[in-house]
Amino acid sequence: MQIPPPAILAALYAVLIVTGAALLKLPIATPAPITWSDAIFTAASAVTVTGLVVIDTGSQLTMFGQGVVMVLIQLGGLGLMTFAVLVLSMLGLPVSMSQRIFLREDLNQTSISDLLVLVRGILKVVLACEAIGVALLSIVFVPEFGWGMGLWHALFHTISAFNNAGFALFPDSLSGWVGNPIINLTVPALFIFGGLGFIVVTELYAKRTWHGFSLHTKLMVVGTLALIVWSVLAFAVLEWTNPRTLGGLDSIGDRFWASWFQGVTTRTAGFNTVDIGGIHDSTAMMFMSLMVIGGGSTSTAGGIKVTTFIVLLLATLAFFKRRQQLHVFGRSLGPDEVMKVLALTMVSLLTVFMAIFLITISHDGDFLDLAFEVTSAFGTVGLSRGATGELDAFGRAIIIAVMFIGRVGPLTLGFFLATRSKPRVGYPSSKVYLG
Repeated sequence: MQIPPPAILAALYAVLIVTGAALLKLPIATPAPITWSDAIFTAASAVTVTGLVVIDTGSQLTMFGQGVVMVLIQLGGLGLMTFAVLVLSMLGLPVSMSQRIFLREDLNQTSISDLLVLVRGILKVVLACEAIGVALLSIVFVPEFGWGMGLWHALFHTISAFNNAGFALFPDSLSGWVGNPIINLTVPALFIFGGLGFIVVTELYAKRTWHGFSLHTKLMVVGTLALIVWSVLAFAVLEWTNPRTLGGLDSIGDRFWASWFQGVTTRTAGFNTVDIGGIHDSTAMMFMSLMVIGGGSTSTAGGIKVTTFIVLLLATLAFFKRRQQLHVFGRSLGPDEVMKVLALTMVSLLTVFMAIFLITISHDGDFLDLAFEVTSAFGTVGLSRGATGELDAFGRAIIIAVMFIGRVGPLTLGFFLATRSKPRVGYPSSKVYLG
């Protein structure tokens, strides 16, 4: 029996998690020993670029342990096969057809043509963005921590931000720099570019004209901008007078910076400059909807993806207008795209609902906090209202599974959606009353 490529990729991600956990259990990785549960959860969160934590990364891991987490984030964000093909290309070794098939699944592509060109484009984007990120963040961290630790903080947070991981070396994330312009511009720029998707970023750089962009890039740009405007404004309105979040900040400028930062980070990255445990329930519900949407395809972000959400909206409008096809930016989308979107969304919602049900079996009470953690895990976001550290072994296992599904699941689902099979038997059509 031939094992499908997505299953092999999922197994590789699982092996990487176990390997990372084993490295984190080494005496050199921690000042004091941590449990296997802590190690596996941390490794899974890093590989799936989620950012949910059960230990403090800055104080309970040594520089070696932090380095392990950073490498896991980079591998998980780039994709294992992408990284492998990059290494082969740099060594001048040929890339086999089977490796190209795995790479196609890892990048969520439907064709194996031009994959190596895409990979080289990804390498350029990653190196350029992360080099600029380290340089800018060094301006903040080097004067405060010295050259050695300052550069280390800049490198760690750059990789964490670009890969939409949300890991920070401070117990309150980046709250200490809530009003710092460099932090509030550099970190969001990194995870916005990372969340757009490698295809979009390379196309933006190569073509630079709206008419030259593909439909996917146009939808991602418009959708991302709309979601950013909505999330920033909604967060500011809902939290402006909340003494536990924006209302507790000293200046109006800090409130605006915090609104911007927290609004844009919600769909993907999971950093925070205010206390997420202190937000209103209405804000938490808004955050959960944004975390389910997530970022872009072939990006380091999770969720059902922005383009999926847009196609759902277009399909709804087409239904009310009695249209058989979706029309957007002078292009049309047929029933196949709508069916794929419906399948992805349905599986995603069922995963979230089932995980919430299972985790509430052993953690009755604080329903919103638990639902928030599950949604954050599925969207590989990493924002937390404080429930993660209170989970027992069963609860941690559920969150690990949801993080894994949120990162690897769409690859497997995409494989089945891309596989066509002709039915052997035809049946007469009928109708079902709906609504």
